[in-house]
Amino acid sequence: MDFGLNGKTAFVTGGSRGIGKATAMALAERGVDVAICGRTRETLDEAVAEIEALGVRAWAYEADVSRLEDIQRFVSDAAATAGTGADILINNAVTSIPAPFDEQTDEDWQYHINVKLMAYIRCAREVLPFMREKKWGRIVNIGGMTARISAPLRVTNGIVNAGVSNFTKSLSGQVGPQNITVNCVHPGFTATERMMANFDRRARDAGVSRDDIAAETIVAIPMGRLIESRDLANAALFFCSPLADIVTGQSIAVDGGSGESVPY
Repeated sequence: MDFGLNGKTAFVTGGSRGIGKATAMALAERGVDVAICGRTRETLDEAVAEIEALGVRAWAYEADVSRLEDIQRFVSDAAATAGTGADILINNAVTSIPAPFDEQTDEDWQYHINVKLMAYIRCAREVLPFMREKKWGRIVNIGGMTARISAPLRVTNGIVNAGVSNFTKSLSGQVGPQNITVNCVHPGFTATERMMANFDRRARDAGVSRDDIAAETIVAIPMGRLIESRDLANAALFFCSPLADIVTGQSIAVDGGSGESVPY
């Protein structure tokens, strides 16, 4: 299928590993040039090399998205280098500390809010002028399943991801008239470094191994396996494709059926 994305440009935050990298790769496979940002030069350069191998242009920028000035520099530098502004924004950068409420400090809360919710808001604000000028744009926010559920070791995640969902819906109504869609993907138990850190904390608290926690988690997933980063990338790709031209303001869970909430 022709996704109609060849020659477009995507900006991906947290694009050097995990879900962000998988999404950047999926877009590149459809002919999209990709600018990624992250905090580690080594993994950024490795990701760019893999993306360029798919036959598109790719650029990497070191940025801490908890800081507005880093976001502004990423967007302006990437736009100048690419010669065009972003057609697609994948908001994916994330941070969290797997710990119960009593261990979360004010600094932990504020940093998580800045790295995720405020960064998503700021990135959208910076790329929207380009999209409005083109009268076309796709924004996909990656916000975990804790937007819909509570989780003892992911207290800050729940608050932040619920905010991402609400922001997605609110912004979609404002930019729809310019042919810009805004949607959200909720990852379930995804086999990323961050989820493994969560498994390690749960294992430590329970006095068992990480493998025990992984097995216990998989039992609760009807599809019988952990989610892979590519599963999330495919959902993001759908939102960017012509199949979703009229789909906006939506949040879809990619969780193998593990979510127990019934959103209406």
